[in-house]
Amino acid sequence: MRIVSLSGSLRENVGKKDAKALRREDKVPCVMYGKGEQYLFAVPQTQFQRILFNPEPCYVEIDLNGTKHRAMLKDIDFHPVTEIVYHCDFYELSDDKPIVMSIPVHTTGTSVGVMKGGKLAYKQKRLNVKALPADMPSEILIDITNLDVAQRCKVQDIATEKYCILNPKSSEVVVINSTRAAATGANEVVEAE
Repeated sequence: MRIVSLSGSLRENVGKKDAKALRREDKVPCVMYGKGEQYLFAVPQTQFQRILFNPEPCYVEIDLNGTKHRAMLKDIDFHPVTEIVYHCDFYELSDDKPIVMSIPVHTTGTSVGVMKGGKLAYKQKRLNVKALPADMPSEILIDITNLDVAQRCKVQDIATEKYCILNPKSSEVVVINSTRAAATGANEVVEAE
């Protein structure tokens, strides 16, 4: 799992007035919770680009006045007009507590159905995964080599060892849809026989 570093400073005052003053200085008011103690801090607006503009999931290492905390992004609020980061919640990670993250789905191999003219379609591009922080995958790889036209891969077909997928077992993840080219190829095979 990728780790992004942020450095922030603890907030002395709390409230709307203080939050507005921080935003005028191009800082984002943040909160971190999870291990019992709650931290209120501020991070410069520019540091969020490393988290927001990358589709891959990541952990965040937050440096607060020299003390480093490993966390994950839990919730983020944007300004309704300017779309700058308005407020951010982080969840501090514990090695023995499982967490839930949305993990992207990627495919490997070339499908038999695609070679016949079918089209690969993602029914779900991300899956909710529950695992310990050390066992959390950065992506879920699905081998589609053996999928033919009109065949699908469901959540129950994905092999998981150290993590659990929380989506319903019967929900489809990827499908090889039939196309005109695939139907024409099938008709030609039948006529040849």
